[in-house]
Amino acid sequence: MRLSAVDRRIIALAIPALGTLAIEPLYILVDTAIVGRLGTPALAGRAIAGTVLFTIVGLVGFMQNAVTPEVAHAQGSGEFDKARVVAKDALWLAIFLGLPLAAIVLALAEPLSRLLGAKGEVLDAAVTYLRISAVGMPFVFIALVGHGIMRGHNNLRKPLLIVLVANVANVVVEIVAVYALHLGIAGSAWSTVIVQIAAAAAFMVVVRVHIARVRPAWQRMRPFLVIGSHLGLRSAAMLTVWITVTKVAAHVDTPTLAAHQVLFQLFMFLALVLDALAVPALSLVAGAMGAGDRDGAMAVGWSSTRLSLWVGAVTCALLGATSTVVPHIFTNDPSVVSRTTAGLIFLAVMQLPGAVAFALDGALIGGQDGRFLGRVAVFNLVSYAPFLIATLVHPAFGIAGLWGGQLAWMTMRAFVNVRRFRSRQWMPALAA
Repeated sequence: MRLSAVDRRIIALAIPALGTLAIEPLYILVDTAIVGRLGTPALAGRAIAGTVLFTIVGLVGFMQNAVTPEVAHAQGSGEFDKARVVAKDALWLAIFLGLPLAAIVLALAEPLSRLLGAKGEVLDAAVTYLRISAVGMPFVFIALVGHGIMRGHNNLRKPLLIVLVANVANVVVEIVAVYALHLGIAGSAWSTVIVQIAAAAAFMVVVRVHIARVRPAWQRMRPFLVIGSHLGLRSAAMLTVWITVTKVAAHVDTPTLAAHQVLFQLFMFLALVLDALAVPALSLVAGAMGAGDRDGAMAVGWSSTRLSLWVGAVTCALLGATSTVVPHIFTNDPSVVSRTTAGLIFLAVMQLPGAVAFALDGALIGGQDGRFLGRVAVFNLVSYAPFLIATLVHPAFGIAGLWGGQLAWMTMRAFVNVRRFRSRQWMPALAA
């Protein structure tokens, strides 16, 4: 495969992006191992708290994807002062959203944990972890925005360094807090909060030259909330798919739920690679549109899609070839192995439409087409719903019904994104 100049630029940005994306899941694995040695209640409580925090950050993570195209577009059009004002407004918004959300989590830690089924010692552990984690929430949002600003400037190496150092430090501090100071799950939570504060401070130092000294103004921040509502709707739709599929898997039987959990973790891990190729598309498309280079924006989108398809094809082949081997890494239960093997075939095929969907998601977000992506994310749910309903009514469909539905959903996402991107209908509003 011959690489074009655009291909090489995307790859150069994708490599540090992949590193940044991969570090957090690796830390979560280490954190799980550390907390797991505190006992089953602590581990279960950490899982409950993690679900709440993951959902909140997933829904409010729009700030990162909202600020990147705004900064990149302003940079591309030569409006450097506007880029600095946009960056500062996004940081103000991170604070204004982070503080009340932290207060809400602090106040509702117990009812939220009960809602997810926590009881007894598990409830105590979950509430402890959530209440302490609430302290770090505003700093998480500041770091997200800082990362988004740097993406808008196509500088992904500094965020990688910050995230790498932060997570290594987190492991060290957590080991000391949990084992040396015997602080238990509270030590795990406090170590994370301390590092979150440090990471936010590091991002503020890095982005200080890219932000203006302006006071907050509702008129300027309102567009972020509008964009965020669309991207938040998109995130909510995706969370709906994953949560409902897990619920139905639990309804089928325990081996199916276990197999689904293995498949889902593999899906999330493999998605990191495709996400890494979508990140450059987001900033480069926005920059090209800011410069008035529509053909350049199209070239970036198709280049990202082509590279993503190559990666997806390789992953598809590897999963297909190892589908009878991989399940044994996670379980010795024959019923779980058989279900996971069947599910891996669906997961393998999903890599192809997934490659297209992820790449063009990035391009369309870069093209500031969040409103369309939010609306169509809800529409795309109709593609997986029949499979889910059929499996709920006839549990015998099992893993094939669950992952067949997700394959249909991913295929629909790819098809709709291709039509939208090819039509250029997302461009006029941006060019105004």
